[in-house]
Amino acid sequence: MVTATIKLIPAGGVTSAMGFLAGGTYAGLKTPEEGVLDLGILFSERPAALAATFTTSSVVSPSVTLSRARAKSGEARAVVANSGCANCCVGEQGLADATEMAALAAGHLGVDAGQVMVCSTGVIGVELPMALIRQNIGNIELGAGGGGDFARAILTTDTRSKEIAVSFQSGGSGGRRITVGGAAKGVGMIHPNMATMLCFVATDAPVHQPFLRESLVAAVDASFNMIDVDGDQSTNDTVLLMANGVAGGAEIAEGTADSDDFRAALSYVCTELAKELVRDAEGAQRLMEVVVSGANSLKDARLAAREIAGSMLVKAMLHGRDPNWGRMMMALGKSGAAIEESRIDMFINEIQIVHQGMAISFFKDAVVSAMGAPEVQLGIDLNLGDATATAWGCDLTEEYVIFNSAYTT
Repeated sequence: MVTATIKLIPAGGVTSAMGFLAGGTYAGLKTPEEGVLDLGILFSERPAALAATFTTSSVVSPSVTLSRARAKSGEARAVVANSGCANCCVGEQGLADATEMAALAAGHLGVDAGQVMVCSTGVIGVELPMALIRQNIGNIELGAGGGGDFARAILTTDTRSKEIAVSFQSGGSGGRRITVGGAAKGVGMIHPNMATMLCFVATDAPVHQPFLRESLVAAVDASFNMIDVDGDQSTNDTVLLMANGVAGGAEIAEGTADSDDFRAALSYVCTELAKELVRDAEGAQRLMEVVVSGANSLKDARLAAREIAGSMLVKAMLHGRDPNWGRMMMALGKSGAAIEESRIDMFINEIQIVHQGMAISFFKDAVVSAMGAPEVQLGIDLNLGDATATAWGCDLTEEYVIFNSAYTT
């Protein structure tokens, strides 16, 4: 959450941090529409420490294969990303195309191709149209104000860009100001194992690479790994975090003065972007926040929250504004979390509907009305321990089915 220390930057994005430039262009990978972009670059003006997480799917885009290999160096200068084509299930040509796309971006930027990451998103089973990319990548104009174009260039079925930035002051008013900004995409094929999503986060903080990696994994586990739209997992999921150190000062590492604020800022950026993905989910009308408290462990709390947020029956319940808490209990029971039925309490928007595992009297019309809000919270108290976790999902609508029956994803 935004605190007295961490401040939200109005209209901020992935280039809000100093030393980062970005831009986007239309290269013809997607159907031409007014204002559409489909190829973008995010660039650090100096070498940046890099941390990354990737899809856990066994079917992987060669763009992920290349970036995963390059991420092992712990350093990067840029990422080139395209929408409209996932570069997946296209054989050996996929890796050759991803390598060439990185080289083309490197030539445009004047940097080593080995320090350029590649991300792709869009239709599976179609080769990257390299002739179009060769022809148009030089049209990308980079600037500190280009974060919005980059955020638009990565969209597929999203209806809007997802961008955010926050900052915090190191050591009080006289210290350095550190900024963390990000951009993300993905509104379908979203499941809590890294959600089809791409996310790019940039910070001007100087961060020790092992700490950067640990901080990103923790932030992703609490954000992108806690969202669900449709239970399906992508072949291209990637989260990249670059820290270029332009803000100056001492390196941030475990236990240093700014480590807690940096972690909090990164977690806030990832969480808000994750929630935006679910808000914009294909066909969705409502955001569902599932808060499981009183669990024996964080692992159990997360298992329970994710299972409920991902249940098709709970999603349908939310869409129908039906307080059918038995569906929540069903999902909880199959989650694998330790529970005792006779201890469970349940709430919908803080209205209690279950006590000690059984229904209690409540005013149904009030609950139905509460479930019509744009955001609905489902609360489950296991009353076993002190661990709490939150997951986010959305309602399952007719529009989702119609959209995905008529659109090649």
